[in-house]
Amino acid sequence: MNNYLSLKDHVYNYIVEQINNGTLISRSKVNENAISEALKVSRTPVREALIQLSSEGLLENIPRKGFIIKNLSKEEAKETFFIIGALDGLAASLATPLLTEKHMKEMEFYIQSIDLAINTGNFSMYHKMQEAFHNVYLSICPNKSLVNLLLQLEKKFLKNFDGSAEPELTTKRLTQTNNEHRKMMELFRNGASAELELFMKEVHWNTEKAEVIPL
Repeated sequence: MNNYLSLKDHVYNYIVEQINNGTLISRSKVNENAISEALKVSRTPVREALIQLSSEGLLENIPRKGFIIKNLSKEEAKETFFIIGALDGLAASLATPLLTEKHMKEMEFYIQSIDLAINTGNFSMYHKMQEAFHNVYLSICPNKSLVNLLLQLEKKFLKNFDGSAEPELTTKRLTQTNNEHRKMMELFRNGASAELELFMKEVHWNTEKAEVIPL
């Protein structure tokens, strides 16, 4: 497999990380010159990456102002959650018969790591571990086009928690999410693909949860 990243892909990943770690926040303008200088690249790959992110709905290109970090409306967030839930549920159900014991153990390790991250207030670790949890089954889903579309949509909800705003509520929400991961593990182990698909759509990605939080 070719793991080579083009300059555009490198810039793309950098911008996504900047959004994820809170450096770039909703409605803020993306400074193209600053990115070019930080990565020691020309404006061309930066512009290409911004255009791609704009086409994916993560940025908004405003005439005479430039690229702005897009802020989803509540309705847009709910609609996106609905689609993600359907895609993630289908991906999980397709991956279920392909999961080995090694995959199961790996996901259980990430669940325990998420508990640790929540208990210590390490929300950067939380984001990384929950992403790793989902990537286990997504990596073996046989429908790669489905997975790519799912990951593209999930970028709209990138957010890194620092626990500064209502930490008790944040901790409660993240703990609930990790308990849902445990339920997913139960369904994975039982081979209950149909029930898992429904759970992912109606519970894990319930549209009432349509907030900027990583699941």
